[in-house]
Amino acid sequence: MFATADAQVKLLEETDCGILPFRNTLEESGCAPLTPAGIDVLQINIGYVCNLLCRHCHVDAGPDRREMMTRQTMLQCLDALFNSTITTIDITGGAPEMSPDFRWFIESIRTRAPAATIIVRTNLTLFTAHDEYRDLPEFLKQHGVTLIASLPCYSKKNVDDMRGDGVFGRSIEALKFLNNLGYGKEQTGLEINLVYNSGDVSLPKNQHELENEYRNQLFKEHGIVFNHLYTITNMPINRFLNDLLESGQYCQYMSLLAKSYNPMAVNNLMCRTTLSVGWDGTLYDCDFNQMLNLPLEQRAPQHISLYNRDKLLDRHITLGQHCYGCTAGAGSSCQGSLL
Repeated sequence: MFATADAQVKLLEETDCGILPFRNTLEESGCAPLTPAGIDVLQINIGYVCNLLCRHCHVDAGPDRREMMTRQTMLQCLDALFNSTITTIDITGGAPEMSPDFRWFIESIRTRAPAATIIVRTNLTLFTAHDEYRDLPEFLKQHGVTLIASLPCYSKKNVDDMRGDGVFGRSIEALKFLNNLGYGKEQTGLEINLVYNSGDVSLPKNQHELENEYRNQLFKEHGIVFNHLYTITNMPINRFLNDLLESGQYCQYMSLLAKSYNPMAVNNLMCRTTLSVGWDGTLYDCDFNQMLNLPLEQRAPQHISLYNRDKLLDRHITLGQHCYGCTAGAGSSCQGSLL
């Protein structure tokens, strides 16, 4: 595994796989410069600690990580939210539920912005495997939190291969529990969306078709319902990048991403309407740039405590070779296909 984000950026930028720098491709397709269209979503990574060690994790999250957002930084996020037109708060990790201030943060967001959409990204397994988290689903229901849950396949073998032995069974148990609370059911207003990641060096299949497969298989085999499926392209960062290098498939995958570049996806890129906040409050164009330690353009505010919408909109988005992952095929974002 790479020791630093800088080492990953250097590899991505300097390894000759016969593909153009992403910036050049953007210019040739008439899509440069890439600038924000607004700030609708504040995506807050409140810590890298996680109870799982998933093979495709771009965060390199795990039980041994110690990075965790403090309550002071959460308060700065709340101040920014209160003084903005942001409509969605997207809380991620790691496993964000493992933050000691997780519940306080959800309650505070709901108090400060009662109409906001609150999203929590969950791996599901904490809800049934650990006593201290068993009442969390009820807490999330009470606060009208939308859940986005990682379930990279509807097959037990594929999920356990990617995420660890027993993870599929624990995920299914959690989904059934959430369904019983009303999540995924019509007219409850409780939304749960699943996330698919490919288990190999390929792009995701058509999101609509795959959603139908998931819906049919999960209901037939387990009686589970959900709202939407999001297909997300695996990013060549951290563990997945390491897998690509160890298997000798790095250039094959990068070439696939570059060959599949779709200029029609550019307008809908999440970095154009989302601002990413790191566990220490540092600002980034997206969660992927955060993991590569690629900060905002220098003239923009660098920390959530300095939030200024006008200055943040007046910037160019920081680019890298990994950006091919978001513009390949139908495009990819933290909320699925872009087209």
